[in-house]
Amino acid sequence: MIPELGHFALGLALALALAMAGFGLVGAHRGQARLMGLVPPLAMGVLLAVGASFLCLVASFVANDTTVSAVVANSHSLKPLLYKVSGTWGNHEGSMLLWVLILALCCGAVAGFGRNLPSALQARVLAVLGLIAAGFLAFIIGTSDPFKRVWPPAMDGNGLNPILQDPGLAFHPPLLYLGYVGFAVTFAFAVAALIEGRVDAAWGRWVRPWALAAWSFLTLGIGLGSWWAYYELGWGGYWFWDPVENASLLPWLAGCALLHSAIVVEKREALKTWTVFLALLAFALSLLGTFLVRSGVLNSVHAFASDPARGVFILGLLMLYVGGGFALFAWRAQAMAPTGVFAPVSREGALVLNNLLLCSVAAVVLVGTLYPMFADLVLGQKISVGPPFFNTATLPLAVPLVGAMAIGPFMPWKRARLWPALQKLWWVALAALAAALLCLALEGVRVGPALGFFAAIWLIMGAKADFAQRIGLFSRPRAAFGRALALPRAAWGSAMAHGGLGVTILGLAGMGLAVDRLALLKPGESVELAGYEYRLDGVVDAEGANFAARRATVQVLRHGRAVVTLHPEKRSFALARMTTSEAAIHTTWLEDLYVVLGEEREGGVVLRIHDNPLAPWIWLGAGLMALGGGLSLSDRRTRVAAPAAKATALKNPAVQA
Repeated sequence: MIPELGHFALGLALALALAMAGFGLVGAHRGQARLMGLVPPLAMGVLLAVGASFLCLVASFVANDTTVSAVVANSHSLKPLLYKVSGTWGNHEGSMLLWVLILALCCGAVAGFGRNLPSALQARVLAVLGLIAAGFLAFIIGTSDPFKRVWPPAMDGNGLNPILQDPGLAFHPPLLYLGYVGFAVTFAFAVAALIEGRVDAAWGRWVRPWALAAWSFLTLGIGLGSWWAYYELGWGGYWFWDPVENASLLPWLAGCALLHSAIVVEKREALKTWTVFLALLAFALSLLGTFLVRSGVLNSVHAFASDPARGVFILGLLMLYVGGGFALFAWRAQAMAPTGVFAPVSREGALVLNNLLLCSVAAVVLVGTLYPMFADLVLGQKISVGPPFFNTATLPLAVPLVGAMAIGPFMPWKRARLWPALQKLWWVALAALAAALLCLALEGVRVGPALGFFAAIWLIMGAKADFAQRIGLFSRPRAAFGRALALPRAAWGSAMAHGGLGVTILGLAGMGLAVDRLALLKPGESVELAGYEYRLDGVVDAEGANFAARRATVQVLRHGRAVVTLHPEKRSFALARMTTSEAAIHTTWLEDLYVVLGEEREGGVVLRIHDNPLAPWIWLGAGLMALGGGLSLSDRRTRVAAPAAKATALKNPAVQA
C-alpha cells in the first residue's frame, strides 16, 4: 500500500507542477493577479506531494519491503538503520527522487520566502521551476520508477554497495544536490528576467542569496565527497580529476563567478548580460553533471546508472531547458543594456578578471572531461585525460586568479589605481614570499609546493589585511574592536571564505610534499617513513555488522617512543561478494599518518604507508568557505530585497509586458 501511495503522490506532483507552470506564465503575461496568486499554493502542493512520495520510499527501505525492486537491489534486513535510510538515495531511482525533492523544497522556499518579490516575477520564477520539476517527475515516472514492484517477493535484499556504507556518503549526495538544484533557482530568475527584459540592482539582490546558498552547499558536498574518497577508497589522495568529480567542480566554478558578478549588478548595475549568462551556465553545468552520472557514458566509482534510455531522456531535458534558456538569452539579451560604467582598473574590473579566469578554468576542465568521450565517438580512439593535463592547463589560470583575489577588495569602485592597492599588501607579499622560501629551503627545489605555499599565505593574509583595513586596526587601533563587532556579517563571511580557500590551498601545497612507501612486513618487522617507524604487531580476524574483516595492528613510533596504534582493515561483504579497504589515519593537523592494509602473502602482509603533510587543512578550508557563505547568508542585508520603488515598478503590468 505504501509504494502505491508514493507512486500516486508522484503523479499528483506532476499534475501540480504543470498547473504551477501554466498559471504562472499565463498569469504573469496577462497581469492577472488571481492566476498569479494560485502559483505559491501550487508550489507548496508540489512540495507536499514529492515529500510524501519520498517518505513512502524511506518507509519501504526501513521496513525492507522486498516487493519493491529498488529495495531488493539496494537494501538488506541486516543493514544498519542509517544505511537503510541512506540507501534510499544510494541508487539511481532514489537519488533522482531526492533530486526532485530538493527542487520541490526550492519551489516552497521561493513561495514562502519570496513574498517581497513582485508578484509577476515570483510567478514566472515558480513557473520555470515548475517546468523543470515536471520534466524530472516525468523522467522518474517513465524510466526510473522507485516504487516498481517485483513478484514473487525476494527473500531478502541484495544489500547496498559496501563502499557507500559510510557516514560520509550518507550525507554527501543530499549536500551535493542542494548545490546542484539550488542553481535551478538562479536559472529561473535569469529566465524570468529575460522574459521581462529587465535586470537591475533589485534583481541582483534577489539572485545573490540563492547563488550563495547553492554555492555553500555545493562546497560542503564536494568537500565531504573528497574526504570520503581520501579515507574510504584507500588511494591516499584527495582528488584524482575523475570525470564525475569534475562534473561537480564545473558548476562550483560557474557559481563562484555568478556570486561575484551579481555583486557588480547589485552595486553598480553593470555586467547584467554576463550575470544572466552565468546564471544559465551554472544550472546548465549542473544538468550536464546529472547527465554524465546517469547516462553511463562515463566509467567511475561515482556513476549511478548505465542505461542509455535514461541517458537519452536526460539529454532531451538538458537540450530543452538549457537550449531554451540560451535561445531566450540570444533573443532578449540586447534589452538589458548596462547603466553602470567603470574603468578597467577598479573593483569591478577585478571582479570581471575573476569571472574570466574562473570561466577559463571551467572551460579547461570541461574540455578535458568531455574530449575522451568525443574522441571515442567520432574518431574511434581511446584517449585518457588525467591529472598531468588538468594540473598543467589550470595552473597558469589559477595563479593570476589567486593574485587578483587579494588585490580586488583594496580597490575602490568605478575607478582605481593599482599601485596604492599593492602598497597596502606589501607585508602580505613578504609573508607569502617567506613561506615559499622556507619551503624551498626545507624541501629543496620543489617549485609546485613552494608556489602553493605562496598562494595560500597570500590569500589568508590578504583576507586578514582586508578585514584589518575595514576595522581600522592600524589607523585607529583603540576603536578597532568595536568596529569589528559592528561590521556586517557579510564582511566577516567574505573574509572567511577567501581565507578558507587559502587554507585549502595550504593543504594542497602540503600534499605536494607527501611521501609513501609499499612494504611487505611480517609480525614484528618495521619500516621507516618520514621520521616515523611503522611496526606490524599482527593481523587478526574481526566481525562487523554485516561484514568479516582482517584487521592489522600497526604501532607507530618516533625516536623509539610510541605515537599511536593504527588498525587498517580489509572488509569482506559476503552478500555483495566485494572486498573493501579501510584506511587507518592518525592526524596531528600538521600531517596525516595513513596506513592501508593490502594482500597477505609469504607469511606477511603488504602495507601501503603515506605521510601526508597538512592534509586535514584541505577539508578545513572547505568547511571555512561554506561557513563563510552561511555567515554572509545570515546577514539580513544579503537576503532583503531591493528598494520598494523598484519593486513597485516591477509590479506594473505595463512594465512587465
